[in-house]
Amino acid sequence: MGKSQETTNKREREKQKARKQQEKREKMQERKQNKEKGGKSLNDMIAYLDENGNISATPPDPRKKRVFNQEEIHVSVPKLEQRQKEAKRTGVVTYYNHVKGFGFINDDESKQRIFLHNSNLSGIINENDRVQYEIENSLKGPGAVNIIKI
Repeated sequence: MGKSQETTNKREREKQKARKQQEKREKMQERKQNKEKGGKSLNDMIAYLDENGNISATPPDPRKKRVFNQEEIHVSVPKLEQRQKEAKRTGVVTYYNHVKGFGFINDDESKQRIFLHNSNLSGIINENDRVQYEIENSLKGPGAVNIIKI
């Protein structure tokens, strides 16, 4: 008489697989039943904003609707000429390392520290010198370019 081809381990694994599949089917059936019972409709999920900007479940009153004239709305984007005038800024060199070739400028308007590198200098500068420059954003933050000693 020959031995059975199926070992106990094989039988156990097959039983576990069958049990897992059965549990999966049961969970899926449960989800379907819960979806039908407690699922919210689209109207239940919609939220509205009232005139004060608060979220509410009721739609706003159409009688309180106000109409705005487009000409009265001002967009605060400065004209190109104004932006070009602002491009040249002034400041004071607060720190400059001649050996390493970098330093910082304190901006007169924003009091912000702006990085400077000697490759962007047009002449020789020292600490406490007043300079005129343009700001250019880099990966590490704002940097000064086209630096001229005043």
